[in-house]
Amino acid sequence: MKRVTLALTLALAAGLTAQAADAQTLKTIKDRGTLSCGVSQGLPGFSSPDDKGNWTGLDVDVCRAVAAAVFNDPTKVKFVPLSAKDRFTALQSGEVDVLSRNTTWTISRDTSLGANFTGVTYYDGQGFMVKKSLKVNSALELNSASVCVQTGTTTEQNLADYFKANNMKYEVIAFGTNDETVKAYEAGRCDVFTTDQSGLYANRLKLANPNDHMVLPEIISKEPLGPMVRHGDDQWFDIVKWTLFALITTEELGVTSKNVDEKAKMENPELKRVLGTDGNFGEQLGLTKDWVVRITKAVGNYGEVFDRNVGAGSPLAINRGLNNLWNKGGLQYAPPIR
Repeated sequence: MKRVTLALTLALAAGLTAQAADAQTLKTIKDRGTLSCGVSQGLPGFSSPDDKGNWTGLDVDVCRAVAAAVFNDPTKVKFVPLSAKDRFTALQSGEVDVLSRNTTWTISRDTSLGANFTGVTYYDGQGFMVKKSLKVNSALELNSASVCVQTGTTTEQNLADYFKANNMKYEVIAFGTNDETVKAYEAGRCDVFTTDQSGLYANRLKLANPNDHMVLPEIISKEPLGPMVRHGDDQWFDIVKWTLFALITTEELGVTSKNVDEKAKMENPELKRVLGTDGNFGEQLGLTKDWVVRITKAVGNYGEVFDRNVGAGSPLAINRGLNNLWNKGGLQYAPPIR
């Protein structure tokens, strides 16, 4: 028995030592006083700055939610604009603490980049945009078309797979950044622009005459978009992951940025656990009891975040679709806080 007890004690001590060695990201962020968040170089609805440098978007709000959980201040974020090519290097090197940049979760990215996806913030799929003057109503009519595409993305492989599967020919015209790709398409250097469908709607807003362009109905891929963190720090992985789950959970429970204080006073057992008046779930993450209250006051629930950035309350006016809650016909689902 003594040997078993000693072995268990040593194993526990080793585990705690390893955990302490790994859990440095949160301490580093607190010591620095800001969260470093990798975002796009400007994609309306997801991450884009105004003329004063103020960032908005769904991906931006994810980082603000994490900052609220850590600092109780959603403004303590430094946004680092990154190209598709440079985004993973910035995360690997420690330049950013979290990459929240319309990035598709794939097996190769999840296993070969030294990073973990923390969840899905937006269920997307690749599509096509064309000028209405081209008189094309389906992607199956794009045989022999020239297609503008951004390098360093999953878009190129999806494009090749789709055209090969449908026995169509095409010409790729590739560019290093999203803005270069959009400008080339608008200038007529290609017939078609392809990227995630959410990006098509966002980029259409940048065009001089958005109504002259249409998004074709076909979705040719699965593109689950979500934030990434580096391997090796399970505490930080848990914090970002459960921040996403908190956004979904509060929407499911009807907790909003406007009623969160009122909801926190209720005797409902689930509300008490989620909003921190019962249990120590926030402290288990290395945060405070009221971590979900902080998040909700700062950015609202997932529905509020979606609506103002890409949904009905935004210029993009994208339907919730797959991004609705699981009990409303969508895929957004969070494990319970208990």
